[in-house]
Amino acid sequence: MEAAPMKLRPNLGLTFDDVLLVPKRSSITSRSAVDTSTWLAPGLRMAIPIVSANMDTVTEAPMAVAMAQAGGIGIIHRFMSVERQAEAIRRVKRAESFIVENPVTIAPEASLDEARKKMADSMIGGLVVTDMDGHLLGMLTTRDVLLAPSPEARVASLMTPRDRLVVAPTNEPLDEARLTLHTNRLEKLPLVDEQDRVVGLITAQDIIKLQEHPRATKDAKGHLRVGMAVGVRPEDLGRAEACVQMGADVIVVDVAHGHADHVLQMVKDIKSRIPGTPIIAGNVATAQGVIDLAEAGASAVKVGVGSGSICTTRIVTGFGVPQLTAIGDCAQAGKEMGVIIIADGGIRTSGDVTKALAAGASSVMAG
Repeated sequence: MEAAPMKLRPNLGLTFDDVLLVPKRSSITSRSAVDTSTWLAPGLRMAIPIVSANMDTVTEAPMAVAMAQAGGIGIIHRFMSVERQAEAIRRVKRAESFIVENPVTIAPEASLDEARKKMADSMIGGLVVTDMDGHLLGMLTTRDVLLAPSPEARVASLMTPRDRLVVAPTNEPLDEARLTLHTNRLEKLPLVDEQDRVVGLITAQDIIKLQEHPRATKDAKGHLRVGMAVGVRPEDLGRAEACVQMGADVIVVDVAHGHADHVLQMVKDIKSRIPGTPIIAGNVATAQGVIDLAEAGASAVKVGVGSGSICTTRIVTGFGVPQLTAIGDCAQAGKEMGVIIIADGGIRTSGDVTKALAAGASSVMAG
């Protein structure tokens, strides 16, 4: 079959280095007065328009925590087992919150070795001791286990027992919890119901984090927000479900060429199986790519083909669109379709971020 002749694009293709923004009169008197907040997806607002890339060398749990604390968000990469990715999501969601809804518990007959392992695995400094019905029996903290003489010692002999604990009711307000912790020189405050069953935990460290990171990206329950990436294999549906069960706030369907039938089908399948979680899909470089992904069910679209510093798509395949032109074209389609545009790739300086936003992106992915 004879190939159709190439149609040369008459438009001017521009990338970040080709453009400068023209200064205009401003009424802003201080940089602190600038509002940089933006939407990543419907219902998911961030204080800063920065998303860390879902690359295996960029975003795992520590980066995702740091990004959310700074006011952005991190997308946990998919180049690991489902179990590892789900565990990374869990660690981010547990890293910071006013109330720990499902505190890690341990039985009173467990050994010191078991307690130490549980603390290390969960990256926490305290365990709630309960019976099989969830009734509070005591608290075991790092201080209790540090100098314990025998690894075979039982938790019951090391813990602070129930009758010496200060507790609070389920709906304890933040200010009262802070006062209780300070007055009693406590680090942890168990929350119990009327039957003395554990329903949550408030820690001094979490309250401190609230003060240290006032712009953090959080959900309605005070947990840090985090995203997860999937590919387009059939088993990736199960990956998405496992991570959403652990608390993932957004799903990113991420392949090099997002304007493809199998990507559109994956977006439709995820939308059908997990209807309550927003989907970001990509990458594309054309308005039609945005339109098709939006019609498939994507809430936001990643724009950028071959524009990254280590991406060789344009060199190897000959395909791509200069990034600033791609953002502008896709932003217009995004506005018409009601979807959000994320500029992915080519960001080398803070000025590039500004240019991407000016071209119509709501945020940029970097890393």
